[in-house]
Amino acid sequence: MRKLTFAMNLSLDGYIAAPGDDLGWSVPSDELFQWWSDRVGATGLALYGRKLWKTMSSHWPTADQQPGATPAQLEFARRWLHMPKVVFSSTTRTVDWNTRLVTGDAVTETTRLKAEDGAPLRIGGATRAGSAMRAGLIDEYAVATHPVLVGGGTPFFTALDNWVNLNLVETRTFPDGVLLTRYETRR
Repeated sequence: MRKLTFAMNLSLDGYIAAPGDDLGWSVPSDELFQWWSDRVGATGLALYGRKLWKTMSSHWPTADQQPGATPAQLEFARRWLHMPKVVFSSTTRTVDWNTRLVTGDAVTETTRLKAEDGAPLRIGGATRAGSAMRAGLIDEYAVATHPVLVGGGTPFFTALDNWVNLNLVETRTFPDGVLLTRYETRR
C-alpha cells in the first residue's frame, strides 16, 4: 500500500492561498525550495485538483525560460515535468506533462491508487485533500507555516466529520521563520 501525503505552504492563520488565490506570501527560501524539490523527486504520483493543477502547469513547464531562474528552480521544474500526475476535474478537458485526467469519483480513484504498490502519493489542493481527509486516506500532513497572516482565502483544512488524531514526526525551521511540521495519522 502506498503512503499518501498532503503537503502545502500555510499562512499562520491557516490559509494555503490568500484572497484572489494570491500566493505571493509563500515564496520559499532556497533551503525550503530544495526541501520541496526533494519531496517532488521522491513522489511516485501527484494528485491534483483543477485549481492547483492550473497554477502548477502554468508555470513549471516554462520555468527554464524565466529570467533569473535558479538551479534549484530548474531542478524542481525538471522533476515536476517527469513526475507522474493525476488531475481530478470534471471541467478540465486536456492535460499534458506526464499527466492523466480523471473525471470520475476522486475518493474511489485515490483509494485504488493507494492500494497499489509503488512510491508515495502526494495530494495537493484544498478541495481534493479535503475529500481524502474525510475518507481517512491521508497518512501524512507536511505543513510549511509561514509567519504571515493573510486574513482569508483558501483554508488548508476543510470541515471534517470526525477527529483525525496525529503524531508529530518532524519539526524543522527554515530561513525567514518558516516552520515545517510533519505529522502522521494515528491509526
